[in-house]
Amino acid sequence: MTTATTILPDQKKIGMVSLGCPKALVDSERILTRLRADGYAFAEDYAGADIVLVNTCGFLDSAKEESLAAIGEAIAENGRVIVTGCMGEEADAIRAAHPQVLAVTGAHQYEQVVEAVHTHAPPSQGPFIDLIPQPDIKLTPRHYSYLKISEGCNHSCAFCIIPDLRGKLASRRIDAVLREAEKLVAAGTRELLVISQDTSAYGVDTRHEPRSWKGREVRAHMTDMARELGHLRTPDGQTPWVRLHYVYPYPHVDQVIPLMAEGLLTPYLDIPFQHASPKVLKLMKRPANEAKVLERLKSWRAICPDIAIRSSFVVGFPGETEDDFRYLLDWLEEAQLDRVGAFRFEPVEGAAANHLPDQVPEAIKEERYARIMEVTERISAAKLTAKIGRTFPVIIDDIGEADEDGDIGATGRSQADAPEIDGAVYLRNVPATLKPGDIVAATIEDADAHDLFGVIA
Repeated sequence: MTTATTILPDQKKIGMVSLGCPKALVDSERILTRLRADGYAFAEDYAGADIVLVNTCGFLDSAKEESLAAIGEAIAENGRVIVTGCMGEEADAIRAAHPQVLAVTGAHQYEQVVEAVHTHAPPSQGPFIDLIPQPDIKLTPRHYSYLKISEGCNHSCAFCIIPDLRGKLASRRIDAVLREAEKLVAAGTRELLVISQDTSAYGVDTRHEPRSWKGREVRAHMTDMARELGHLRTPDGQTPWVRLHYVYPYPHVDQVIPLMAEGLLTPYLDIPFQHASPKVLKLMKRPANEAKVLERLKSWRAICPDIAIRSSFVVGFPGETEDDFRYLLDWLEEAQLDRVGAFRFEPVEGAAANHLPDQVPEAIKEERYARIMEVTERISAAKLTAKIGRTFPVIIDDIGEADEDGDIGATGRSQADAPEIDGAVYLRNVPATLKPGDIVAATIEDADAHDLFGVIA
């Protein structure tokens, strides 16, 4: 008697290049999760991929150039490329530069991306592959995860084209957000980073529609969401870090500060102030309430002294005078923000600011950029120096190799530091049993303008 042998076909493999912000990274995770459910595997390099996906950024012209360069590299190294993401809204420009691309889709168009992959690399698996459900794909380390609560934005800032790329605000259901957060924490996430285009506006589009969660009604509102996230616990009973990003300083933000003081939320707010001069804020089509913000910063620090405020600012916006810029510097001296990023104004196709009068020369932009960085670095250095001698929690991101003396170093972050954008805490002489994701008490021994140095207490 002869026995027939079934030869299972090899899985088609997908490569991914993900550019841009954390919101785009979440899109990449969702696309790969869906493709794996359809039977695809993933390649670690260009050579091993049947298709390469390039998730692009189109926020600034420099980001578009980077995206086009990444597409060109993928074509040169592999040849079979599908483009998605924010720059995918400019399909003609992409095809003009790279006519070889197989397909182009826009931001968060998950179904269209998957359909394009199916068309150009049909899944070859039979009914014997992937019968066991797999966890979602993560492109971040296991111990931290981005939690995207909405898409799009209702603002019409003069320098921004995000509403054109990603549409108006579209909030996720609150129960879906909390279910995803609970699932991530149960799977090992020790730090949740809440992201959107405007976290403070979460639920405005759905009139803060309530949903049942754990036997009670919870509104689709930032304050309700923050409170519920603060009730999550890791499998070992610890409170995960919950970090709020892209928070516009609407009045109801005041309500989350007590949650930080109670230890339910990470004492950190990422607020995109962009400028302080009332005139420039008006030109930017942003709220001009800088004086009230200073008062609120003081009240927040009175409630939660360890709160860290991060923000970003644009210098050289059209119409910005020397007086406007000095106003910004004076405001920063008063505000004493913990983490600051600065950007030279850069025109982006389709933005209203491109047509404003009194464009600032590039040389002046560079000079103002250097000045704002000097001020913010000085403030940061003073704030970090004040932490020397203190002991506080640090989450471990990376463990180094032992040196010639057997000393092992580790890189982590305090609650004042978000991954990729803020500073780090460098620890010496850590135990060999330490793992990424561990949260330890560290005593600070030294500091510079951006980072801290210490030892496990």
